Amino acid sequence: MLLVLALAAAIWGLGHLMGASRAARGYMLGLLYVAVLALQLVLPDGHPLRQATGGSEAFWLIFGGFVALGLAYAFVLRRVKARADAKAPAPAAQPGAFSGAELERYARHIVLRELGGPGQKALKQARVLVIGAGGLGAPALQYLAAAGVGTIGVIDDDLVENANLQRQVIHTDARIGMPKVFSAKAAMQAQNPYVEIRPYHRRLEAEGAEALFAEYDLILDGTDNFETRYLANRAAVAAGKPLISGALSQWEGQISVFDPAKGAPCYQCIFPEAPAPGLAPSCAEAGVLGPLPGVIGAMMAVEAVKLIAGAGQPLLGEMLIYDALWGETRKIALKRREDCPVCGG
Repeated sequence: MLLVLALAAAIWGLGHLMGASRAARGYMLGLLYVAVLALQLVLPDGHPLRQATGGSEAFWLIFGGFVALGLAYAFVLRRVKARADAKAPAPAAQPGAFSGAELERYARHIVLRELGGPGQKALKQARVLVIGAGGLGAPALQYLAAAGVGTIGVIDDDLVENANLQRQVIHTDARIGMPKVFSAKAAMQAQNPYVEIRPYHRRLEAEGAEALFAEYDLILDGTDNFETRYLANRAAVAAGKPLISGALSQWEGQISVFDPAKGAPCYQCIFPEAPAPGLAPSCAEAGVLGPLPGVIGAMMAVEAVKLIAGAGQPLLGEMLIYDALWGETRKIALKRREDCPVCGG
């Protein structure tokens, strides 16, 4: 009996020193048990080797039975525990916490000194509303989603048309006839499944605009009509939210950040009245260079990231004008207007 125990201890200890797994050492002990039981059954009574290993097969059969019962109990216990763990709800993620895949995705942001981890966390917790899923909205939405803005709303009542695809790169030929907001949502979710997209398939109306804006941290206006621009400006000022506005015409684009709460003018300070019919033709009437909305829309996304993360100097009180035909950019200073009916100067 003592010989068997010594052999078992030697097998377990040597196996541990050699780096053998617990399962492998268990198999070796099992082989030792089978060998000892075979000796008890094969050798005659009184044989020295049989006496040294217990002297009776009955003891080893009983011992083996108890071991088998113990192993069966442990196996059943593990199965029950595994089922309980599978049914238990996963622990709630901490607000702003990143998964390993997200950390890898946003690594180029996180290493930027001006953004870093805090900036990326601010982006994840931010809520941005984009008005229009057309020429300017398309690239802005794509880059906001790619940047990891946690919640992105998009409002537009239009459908995807063949004529849009020359510049509205978020849409595809297969989605012609689909509401633009749902087409944009499909593209953004395919690009980044870690962001929440809220589509609003309707036109921005005066009734409800302020309530909608109140749900978001900042607003991007990518529309192409003055009625909606003035409405968006009024609602943004009333809600105290920054308004990033972009506009296009043929080869030229412009962008500015309007935020009277930070001392900058509002949109109506700069454009008190809509131009007379024919003086500011739409893209459909005057045409527009296909890549130009991509340039200005991407700039709008850049300004949004800067505002959210508190990085750099946003275009507050300034308008950036880009002339694609001649490859020129220039800035002009903007001032609040004392008699502005929206922000009061």
